Amino acid sequence: MQNMQNILKKIVPVVLVILFSSCFNEKKLAYFQKAPNQTDTIVVSKAYEAKIQPGDILSLYVNSLSPEASSFFNPYSANTVPSDAGGSSNGLSQSAAPGFLVSNKGEISLPLIGNVNVGGLTTAETHDLLLSKLKEYLKEPTIIVRFLNYKISILGEVIKPGVYVVPNERITIPEAITMAGDLTAYGKRSEIQVIREIDGKKEFGQIDLSDRSVFTSPYYYLHANDIVYVKATKSKVVQSDLTIRLLPIAISLVTVILLIIK
Repeated sequence: MQNMQNILKKIVPVVLVILFSSCFNEKKLAYFQKAPNQTDTIVVSKAYEAKIQPGDILSLYVNSLSPEASSFFNPYSANTVPSDAGGSSNGLSQSAAPGFLVSNKGEISLPLIGNVNVGGLTTAETHDLLLSKLKEYLKEPTIIVRFLNYKISILGEVIKPGVYVVPNERITIPEAITMAGDLTAYGKRSEIQVIREIDGKKEFGQIDLSDRSVFTSPYYYLHANDIVYVKATKSKVVQSDLTIRLLPIAISLVTVILLIIK
């Protein structure tokens, strides 16, 4: 009887490990392993510059040799200077910040200056346009232009799915995955879907994070309002099904073994 108890005590942990552990192929979890050759240099896809669209919210901070006069153009940011530093943050709190809403016509309304058409321009182009207009009212003006609602959505098999605001207005797919805490072990690295809206139409692109060609993909740089969806591997479906079916059996087996040991 004592020998039987010792054997059962050794078997129980093994049975539980077999039932509930998942075995993953290391190659399926690795990034950037596939390559046409062994060269260490890859030409990266051209960097994306966001264009201002209707519905965007812009932060404008104006300064000059006369702070009092400058403050007249800063109704939403009198005490706040936008940061030039890049970074990312989870949530939508920044998009709720006050700013200049771009109208359906692509215009923003500024004190004294009036309506200015910025639709289709980059923030750099908008900076130059507004600076030229500010010179009519201020001495040696400067201006900082930023998006307040530049965001992406990350769904599926990631650690922290959600909507992420991107203050520096430029983000790559690896950076987005990092923001979301990386893929789960069940995330299908070879089939990352990027959903992008272009001229009112939805475009569905695919990225293979296990292949180095991702750096040359048009989806390497994410656009504002892109949706990144990480599919689950078949092993998750199988594992979930096995767990549901085997859990009652495992519990019963452990109960019987414990009764025998006692």
